[in-house]
Amino acid sequence: MRPSWVVGHDNWGILLFVHATPFDPLAAQRAPGDPEVDVLLQGMVFLDIIFSGLDRMPAGGEEIWADGMGSCPGGVANLAVAAARLGLRTSLSAAFGDDDYGDFCWRTLAEQERIDLAHSKRFERWHTPVTVSISMDGDRRMITHGHDAPEPASVIMGPPPRSRAVLFDLTQDPTADDTAWIDTAHQQGALLFAEVGFDDTGVWKQATLDQLDRCHAFTPNAVEAMAYTRTDTPYDALSALADRVPLAVVTNGAQGALAIDSTTGEEAIVPALRVPTTDPTGAGDVFCAALALGTLAKWELRHRLNFATLCSSLAVQEFGGSLAAPGWGDIADWWQAHRAQTTGTALDRAIRRRFEFLDDLVPAIPPSAVRRAAATIAQRSDV
Repeated sequence: MRPSWVVGHDNWGILLFVHATPFDPLAAQRAPGDPEVDVLLQGMVFLDIIFSGLDRMPAGGEEIWADGMGSCPGGVANLAVAAARLGLRTSLSAAFGDDDYGDFCWRTLAEQERIDLAHSKRFERWHTPVTVSISMDGDRRMITHGHDAPEPASVIMGPPPRSRAVLFDLTQDPTADDTAWIDTAHQQGALLFAEVGFDDTGVWKQATLDQLDRCHAFTPNAVEAMAYTRTDTPYDALSALADRVPLAVVTNGAQGALAIDSTTGEEAIVPALRVPTTDPTGAGDVFCAALALGTLAKWELRHRLNFATLCSSLAVQEFGGSLAAPGWGDIADWWQAHRAQTTGTALDRAIRRRFEFLDDLVPAIPPSAVRRAAATIAQRSDV
């Protein structure tokens, strides 16, 4: 059991909202000798500064004021926080600068989110990468400055800890990137969950998919899936990917998600929830973390997809990447509110039927379960 934590400020003036009683969704799966880590991640951590509440972009030379501002760790930290808030024991390997931004990111991840940073390193005179994001009209515009990490990924991490799962991005050039740590983790028994980034070159090399040979799951969006498989529909792309990985998932924005799990013989298509979108940053990370949780917990496929869709829909209604990632407290709040409705439209009733599986989870969640946390380097949160 982790120690209790309370709301307050530390000596830097950082506002801390830390959970007191974590909920362990994998408790029934744990046994002596199991890996200590549920999810292992490696990547670049950014300091994200997010402005919201703008109705337009400033003109040349103009200054406008934003209604909201938040600061939080970004980049791979979005995925790490999403996994940790869902109760997965998360270990993150990353480079951190020795500047104040690096202090803030390290402190937030380690103390607030309780993410294991034993395989991360601090580097002198290497400044933390920074992204300024403007959230407006359900989308975001970003400006980033940073430099490559001082050491390769496998050097920073050292011998990887045993883990149940590794979440990572496929690389456009496997020969140029350090993926030795992934190979080692896989040899230790970890399931590999792969994502892929948008190919700005427009080439969409099919050889990129050769990296899926060792993977358990692949979760591209519809545009990426169709481009890499040279197909015309998301379902055709899904079918092609199901020949490459045991668990193929294609996310399709407002149309929802579709998946085939060849290990169980299941196939599922679920619609997206109709919610207002404030900021989509990190929603894909939340989806992947939730899908990994459901897979490790051995839920049936449609429950995994519905749960991942729910978590991502809760995230897009807030702004700020890791700030928006929901915890079990947020999920319980949502379900209890919907469960309490005795009337409503046919769609409302369909949603209640669709998420009835949460009845087996929500009653076990303590009132102090993890909820979204506000993190800012100001003395008070503007979120």
